[in-house]
Amino acid sequence: MSRVQLALRVADLPGSIEFYSKLFGTEPAKLRPGYANFAVEEPALKLVLLEGEPGQATALDHLGVEVESTDEVSAAGKRLTGEGLETLTEDDTTCCYAVQDKVWVHGPGQEPWEVYTVKADSQTFGTEATATCCAPNAGQAAG
Repeated sequence: MSRVQLALRVADLPGSIEFYSKLFGTEPAKLRPGYANFAVEEPALKLVLLEGEPGQATALDHLGVEVESTDEVSAAGKRLTGEGLETLTEDDTTCCYAVQDKVWVHGPGQEPWEVYTVKADSQTFGTEATATCCAPNAGQAAG
């Protein structure tokens, strides 16, 4: 099964968790400091909430497609590159409290999309070098 991911940067994380729990009728699948994600079955959706700055409006952080395997990530990267899109591959990267393989592309409005698989849980949000995630790492090789 694959599902679309919507990652939002929210000013009120507890309020947003409460709202989306009610909206989708489910509790978060993962809660960490400044972070929550919902694995919604119907509609098939991975909703990620990232803590933003107090007082700021909710903003789109990035979009994604979660797939089941590294092979599916690789196939997506090859297909997207074959379509003439510039891709960026990240293998064994730590992002959003998980170890992931992913490939990034940008839409015409520069909106970031990732096709990714979760390989393992992590106790850290991002890599120690950057302490961030959810954005293509400029140091990785592009396709």
